Amino acid sequence: MDINYELYKVFYYVATTLSFSEASKLLYISQSAVSQSVKVLEKKLNQNLFIRSTKKVQLTPEGEILLRHVEPAMNLIKRGENQILEASSLGGGQLRIGASDTICRYFLVPYLKKFHQQFPNVHIKVTNQTSIKCVDLLESGQVDLIVTNYPNSKLNNTNNVKVIKNFRDVFIANSNYFDFRNRKVSLRELQKHPILMLDRKSTTSEFLHQLFQQHQLDLVPEIELSSNDLLIDLANIGLGIAFIPDYCLTNQPDALFVVDIKELLPTRQLVVVCNEHIPISPSTKQFIANLNGEPYPEEVKEK
Repeated sequence: MDINYELYKVFYYVATTLSFSEASKLLYISQSAVSQSVKVLEKKLNQNLFIRSTKKVQLTPEGEILLRHVEPAMNLIKRGENQILEASSLGGGQLRIGASDTICRYFLVPYLKKFHQQFPNVHIKVTNQTSIKCVDLLESGQVDLIVTNYPNSKLNNTNNVKVIKNFRDVFIANSNYFDFRNRKVSLRELQKHPILMLDRKSTTSEFLHQLFQQHQLDLVPEIELSSNDLLIDLANIGLGIAFIPDYCLTNQPDALFVVDIKELLPTRQLVVVCNEHIPISPSTKQFIANLNGEPYPEEVKEK
């Protein structure tokens, strides 16, 4: 089927903005031209792609399917344009990174600062999502690389994974509310107390649930949140025992302590991941080299 690329381009902008008028502004063409292009595409595909009403525009199920295929293609074209503009140098272009709030705050910031100092003309864009959702960003071409906790159930053999840091997860509690500061505590005993942890859509939640299952224990958390910082705050006021990565332990209140667990908790990793089926830009290569070659954030010195 011979369909002009411009029709898919117009479809993409209408589908992502859900507005014919907004798409016309972004494409610098008239709204009637946008509407006509969509009608032509729908006729060629013999499918309705949008549900139109006076108040809003919605994708049909067929439109949603088409967007899932068109969006990665559009992002790939944009990547190609950016790489050509970079002209195989680091004098410009864009670096797009996907990472969770926690990884950005407690790990990436010093690397972002150093890279920006080295290459001030490279535009850095950071998209915050959970480590699991970051894989979707990578596979759809919305980011050049992701930094994620590992293991990650969404990663597969089509991704290029490199370990950049090992870490352990810890349970923390306030000594004013929990009396096991100077002794070892089993997971079974810990299970009797309120557990504070990240929500189910996180790699950390997957890891902890699997850990309890391996010891034939059911984990029923008291509170599930999307922020490790909030977990630390709630543990500090005695609402429960929080489960967080050890690299989040910076400047915590004196009353908080790391619970000494009888069972050995496996190490996890921070990894940087690229999609091996997509060409890697010079800025992406350089940032990955910085991650692999520079000291950990707490060791990075200011110029």
